[in-house]
Amino acid sequence: MSVQRKDRIDLAGGFWLVLFAGLMGINQVLVKLVNAGLAPIAQAGLRSVCALGPVLLYAWWTRKRLSVSDGSLMPGILCGSLFSIEFMLMFTAFDYTSVSRATMLFYTMPFWLALVAHFAIPGERLTLMRAAGLGLAFAGVGWALAHNEHPATEWAFIGDLMCIGGAMCWAGIALTARLTKLYKSSPEMQLVYQLAVSSVILLPVAALSGPMVREFTPVIGAMFAFQVLVVVAFGFLMWFRVLAVYPASDMASFGFLTPLFGVAFGWLILGETITWEFVGALALVCIGIVLVNRKPKKRPVVV
Repeated sequence: MSVQRKDRIDLAGGFWLVLFAGLMGINQVLVKLVNAGLAPIAQAGLRSVCALGPVLLYAWWTRKRLSVSDGSLMPGILCGSLFSIEFMLMFTAFDYTSVSRATMLFYTMPFWLALVAHFAIPGERLTLMRAAGLGLAFAGVGWALAHNEHPATEWAFIGDLMCIGGAMCWAGIALTARLTKLYKSSPEMQLVYQLAVSSVILLPVAALSGPMVREFTPVIGAMFAFQVLVVVAFGFLMWFRVLAVYPASDMASFGFLTPLFGVAFGWLILGETITWEFVGALALVCIGIVLVNRKPKKRPVVV
């Protein structure tokens, strides 16, 4: 199924990117709420299992190539393993820290990616502007870690560190996709690797970690179903579709919206306290995301 490429983000593209950011933002709230009914690692594992079916159906319907014979199997397993650790840390962190802090710290992923890519990927060296964004973002993270006047629990700092660890694993997934034969796989196949491998890893770990079910209710079941069908299946497949049409460099500039949505939904739905110190830290991180993702425009060659 062919698509027509576009050289800039138009109104339709902007709508889908804002919708995706909103879904990712409210997803953080849903994870914390569903933690009341399912143990965090069990929730992550069941979500992967349930989302795998719709993704495979979409790949079959759109005739996307799903293959492990292109040299991507071992990198795919590595990618899925990092995905498993990422969500073990992230989902568990919501038992300890607030949605607002978790979202901001988890979305430091572009900074860890940019830092490693500077040394590992040719052509990805940090420019002065991107280095400034990196500095602002790390200043924001440091500010947030140093000032938590309203911790969600006494273990909030541990939860904050788990979110940063999850962000590093997310960056590792992106690097694996860039530096190994995984780049030969379609985005859908990369998602299949992540969901399939994490299903195999997370559910046994959850079973060994204690009771998998807490106080499960129909409402929690509905929220979990929304995660599976709308956030993971529809959301990520929509992202791949938009990625196939619009320039990735322009799409990246929308990255700062997700932590903003996450913080807003944490405040609106959960009533989390937002201090001025946190707003300042969040502003530094969001500005850093914009600067790190900003690519200089190529100048036309004058003949």
